[in-house]
Amino acid sequence: MQLFIRHQTVYHYSAPLTYTIQQLRLTPRTELHQHALSWQIRTAGQRHAYTDAYGNSSHTLTITGQHHEVSIIAEGLVETTAPYQGRITDPDTFSPLVFTVATRLTEPVPAILDFAGTHLPDTGKTTTGALLQLATHIRSAVTYQSGATLVTTSASDALQLGQGVCQDHAHLFLACCHARGIPARYVSGYIDPESSSHAESHAWIDAWVDDHDYSGWVSIDVTHACLMSAAYCRLAIGRDYDSAAPVRGVRRGGGLETLSVNVQVVPR
Repeated sequence: MQLFIRHQTVYHYSAPLTYTIQQLRLTPRTELHQHALSWQIRTAGQRHAYTDAYGNSSHTLTITGQHHEVSIIAEGLVETTAPYQGRITDPDTFSPLVFTVATRLTEPVPAILDFAGTHLPDTGKTTTGALLQLATHIRSAVTYQSGATLVTTSASDALQLGQGVCQDHAHLFLACCHARGIPARYVSGYIDPESSSHAESHAWIDAWVDDHDYSGWVSIDVTHACLMSAAYCRLAIGRDYDSAAPVRGVRRGGGLETLSVNVQVVPR
C-alpha cells in the first residue's frame, strides 16, 4: 500500500517573535513494514537532523529574527505493508524494560491500578488477545470525543473524565501495562481516513506480548481496538506523547498563539 501524506502545522502570533526552537519528529520511521519513497520538510529557519534516543528521525528547527508565524510542512509518499498479526519484529537497540517506566502522563494512580487489576493479569506477561480486550475496555471507559482533552491531559484525568481522543486511549493503555510490568510504548503517526472514523493524525501503542508462538512487540490501535495494518504510517515511538510528539517547542515573544493543523492522508 502507498500513502501520500501532507501534514501542515502553522502557528500564528498576535505579536512578533524574536526566537523559535522546535523539535520535529515528522519523518516516517524506516522499519521492515514501511519506508518512505519520497519525503521532505519545508520550513523557514535552520534545521539540524539527528536521531533521538528511541531511534526516531528528528530535526531541531531554529528561527531567529522577527517573525509572526511558524509554518511547517511535511509531505511525501510512504509504502507500507501489514505486519503479520500486528507484530513489529525490527531489531531493538535496547531492552523493552525501558518502556515499563511510568511518566507524568501515564502515572498509575489508584484508579488506574484498579482498572488494570480488573482487565489484566498480574503476571508481567500477557497475550495479544488479552491486550485487544483491554483496548475494548478502555474504549468503553473513555468515549472518543474530539476537543475533550489537551495534550497535557494525563491518563488518570482522561479516565476520570470518561472522554478523550486517541492519545488519551494510548496513555491509559500504557499506564495499565506499566502497572502490570508489561513493556508498552507510545506510537505517533498517521492513518488512512478510509480505515478510520477519526482524524488522519493518530496515536496508538506497541506492547510486549508472550503468545504461544511469539514473544515481542505487537502494535495495537487502542481507539479502534484492532491491530495495526497497512493503513498506518509510523512517525515516532516514545514513552508517551511528550517523547514522541510530531512538533514541540518554545518561543520568545509572540503574544497570543493560534495553532492550525491540516493533515491529508491519501492512499494510492
